[in-house]
Amino acid sequence: MIRSSGNSLTMHCRLALRGEDYAVNVRVSRLTWAVRVAFFVALFVAIVLGVDGHWPAYGGESATLEQAVAPESSSQSSSGAVKPTGDGSPSDARTLVSSAGTSGAAPRVPAVAGLSLAGPESAEFSTRNIWLLVSAVLVLTMVAPGLAMFYGGLVRKKNVLGVIMQCVFLLGLMPTLWGLYGYSLAFGGGARSGEAHAAAVGTAAVGTAAVGTAAVGTAADGDPSLAAGPTGLAGRTASGASEPRGERPWGRLIGDLSHVGLRGVQPRWSAEAGRPVAPLRGGVPVVSHLLFHGMLFTVAAAVMGGAFAERMRFVSFALFAALWGTVVYCPLCHWIWDGGLLAFRSGWAGGAIDFAGGVPIHVSAGVSALVCALVMGKRLGHGNEPMPPHNLTYTTLGAALLWAGWFGFNAGRASEHDGVLSMPMAATQFAAAAGTLAWAGAEWWTRGRPSVLGACSGAVAGLVCVTPAAGYVALPAALAMGLAAGLACCFACNRLKTALGYDDSLDAFGVHGVGGVLGMVLTGVFATRDVADPAVSLGGPLGVVDGSGGLIVGQLVAAGVAAAYSAVATFILLKLLDATLGLRVTHDEEIQGLDVSQHGEEGYIFL
Repeated sequence: MIRSSGNSLTMHCRLALRGEDYAVNVRVSRLTWAVRVAFFVALFVAIVLGVDGHWPAYGGESATLEQAVAPESSSQSSSGAVKPTGDGSPSDARTLVSSAGTSGAAPRVPAVAGLSLAGPESAEFSTRNIWLLVSAVLVLTMVAPGLAMFYGGLVRKKNVLGVIMQCVFLLGLMPTLWGLYGYSLAFGGGARSGEAHAAAVGTAAVGTAAVGTAAVGTAADGDPSLAAGPTGLAGRTASGASEPRGERPWGRLIGDLSHVGLRGVQPRWSAEAGRPVAPLRGGVPVVSHLLFHGMLFTVAAAVMGGAFAERMRFVSFALFAALWGTVVYCPLCHWIWDGGLLAFRSGWAGGAIDFAGGVPIHVSAGVSALVCALVMGKRLGHGNEPMPPHNLTYTTLGAALLWAGWFGFNAGRASEHDGVLSMPMAATQFAAAAGTLAWAGAEWWTRGRPSVLGACSGAVAGLVCVTPAAGYVALPAALAMGLAAGLACCFACNRLKTALGYDDSLDAFGVHGVGGVLGMVLTGVFATRDVADPAVSLGGPLGVVDGSGGLIVGQLVAAGVAAAYSAVATFILLKLLDATLGLRVTHDEEIQGLDVSQHGEEGYIFL
C-alpha cells in the first residue's frame, strides 16, 4: 500500500519470510522520486539520440564514414606490405597492419578523423582482438561473482544481499553510462595536434591511412594507437593520445564528445569498400576497446562499496557510483591513458606509466573509499559488538575468482602493446602468490597461525600492487612487489585502521588504496626496458633498476595527484548527496539489515 503524507510518500509492505511477518516502512522523499524519473528520462533520450550515430559530430564534422579517403601511401607496396623507410617509419617502430585479404586491387576503405578503418577479416578475428574480448569477460567475472562473493562473505548475513546487489546493479549501470558518455570523456580526444605532441615526447608520429590494405601506428606511452595518415587527418599521436579535431585547450583535462551516444564505435557500411568497415584503435575495433575499459570502469566503482558496506542507502549508492565514475574515474583515465595531465613523457613531472589501472582504479577507488568511511561514520556497534565475516567460504571462492579474472584485468591491457602478453600474465601470477605468502606469513609470525582471510587478502593485495607494473617489470621484481604489498596492506588493515579508528568495513582503502600507491611507486623502481614495450621505453632506461631516477618522480606525482583529486571530489559528492537524498539508512534499518530494509529480501531462508 502506498499513501501520501506531507512532503513524502510512505510505502508499507509486509513480507512473509520463514513464517514470520516483517513490517517494512520506507519513506521516500519526493525529491528522490524526481531524481529517479529524471535519470531514466535522460537515459532514454540519450539512447534514442545515439541510435545509428545521430549525435552531431564534434567540431561540426560529418558523422558519416565517407567523409575522407586517404590516398595510397608511397611507403606501401602493391601487395599491401609496408616498406621500411629507415627514418622512424613503421619498420623502425611498432606497426599494426590490417590486410585487405584477397589478390588483386583491394577496395579502398574510407578513413575517419581520429580512427583507421578495416574490414572484418583485417582486425575482427585477430588474436589481439580475441584476447581483448576474452579479457573483458574475465574482468566482468571479477565483479560478479568474484567481488560479490568476496565482499558478500565478509559482511554479516543480514547484509549479504545488499552487497551482492551493489555488484550486480553496477554491472548494469556502469557499462551503460560508459557507453553513453564515459568512454568519450575518457578516450575521446587528446590535448594537442599530432606534431606538437610528438615533439613533446621526443618521437615522431608515424602512420599511414592506407585504404583497405594497411593501417599503421606507433605510440610512446604504452597506449599504442593508429597514427595520422599522410593527408593530415586527425589520428593518434606518438604518445598514444587521440589527435583532436581542432585545438582544445581543455584537451589535457577531459576527452571530447566524439563518442557520446556510442557514436563512431560501430561498423558502418561503406559503398566504396563494398562491406561494413569498423573504426580501429590500437589495431582492434573501437567497440572492443570500449567493452574492455567499460569493465574496468565497473570494477573501480564496485571496489569502493567495501568501505561503506552495511550502512548506505541503495538509491544514494547508485547515484554516487554514477557521479563518481563521471567526475573522478573518467578524468583520471584520460589523464593517464589518453595524453592528459599525467601521460608519460608529456605529463607533470615527466608523467607516469600505468599498465592496467593503478591510478584510475586502485588509487582513486581506495582513497575515495577512505573518504566515504570517514564522512559516513562507523557502523552501529562498531568497536563494541563482534562483526565477524558470516561466510568465509564465499570470501575464499570470491578471492579465487578475482585471482583468475585478474589475468584478464592486467594482461587485457597487453592487447594495446606489442610482444608483452606473457610477461603481464606471469607477473600477475607471481605477485599474487607472493602476496598470499607474505600476509599469511605475517599472521603466522605475529599470531601463531595463518588465517584463510589473511591468505585471500594477501593475494588481492599482491594483484593490486602489480597492476600498474604488470607489463614493465621482471618476474623477480613482481615477486618483490607481491611480498611488499602483502606486508604493507596487512599492516594497514590491522594496525593502521585500529590506530586511526576509522571504519573501512571491508578494507577497501587498506588493500586498494595502500596497495595501489605502493604499486605506482615500485613501478618507478622496477620498470625496465628489458620487459617494456619498446614504444614505451624508446630504447632508453625506465626505472631505478635501469639506472634512471626520473620515472619514480613522475610516479609519485601521479599517485599524489590522483589521491588528492579523488579525495576532494568524493568529499564534495558525498556532501551534496547527504544534503539532498541522505547517505545512511536509518537506525532501525541498519539494525534490521540492508537485505530487508533496502530490497525486501533475505539471503538465507531455511524452510
